[in-house]
Order: sequence, then C-alpha cells, then structure tokens
Amino acid sequence: QVHLVESGGGLVQPGGSLRLSCAASGSIFGIGAMRWYRQAPGKQREWVALVTSGGNTNYADSLKGRFTISRDDAKNTVFLQMNSLKPEDTALYYCNCDTTDGSSWRTYWGQGTQVTVSS
Repeated sequence: QVHLVESGGGLVQPGGSLRLSCAASGSIFGIGAMRWYRQAPGKQREWVALVTSGGNTNYADSLKGRFTISRDDAKNTVFLQMNSLKPEDTALYYCNCDTTDGSSWRTYWGQGTQVTVSS
C-alpha cells in the first residue's frame, strides 16, 4: 500500500504564488510518472501536469508558463510551483503517481489540497 499526502494549499491573492508538495510513502520500490490534477467546484477533474521518471515534463496547454512540476526522487515527492495565480485556478489539487513494489505497478491518488485564489 502507498499513501500520497499533499500539502501547501491555501488562500492566496490573484497574482500570488503557491508551491504544492506531494509525498509518497509505503511499499515503494520505484516511482514512475507523477502527476497533478485539479477539480474546481461543479467541474470535472482535469489533468494539470506530469513529470516522468526521467524528468521529462508536460503541462495542460492553458497552464504552460505559469505552473512548474518537479520531483525529488530521494524524498519520493513531487512539487507544483504555481505562479501568477488567477481566481479560476481555485480548485482541489490532487497528486497521482505510478509506483511499483518490485512486482507490479499501481496508480495511487492523494486526498487533495485546497487552493483558493481570491482577493
């Protein structure tokens, strides 16, 4: 079993920044891709960004240039640096990662951290 715990959310004014973290723990032999998703009130969950085990990154087109995903494999942690935040970035942000215990791969989700952008 693997647990993902997100942190770093909160209330920020438009134009501000936040850095989200997501730490994985448990039966981890290796971690593959790590991703961030978000879900705004009344909307479907949407993919935000991913970073592969090799460090390659990809972003939702609408977020390129403002959000940066990174990872620290020594700490089994993925980060999301969010700059120039807008009210429409308000959402519950989830991390998701592919892990292996050495015999099989599974995808796990965190519980989410709330980001509210408001003046």
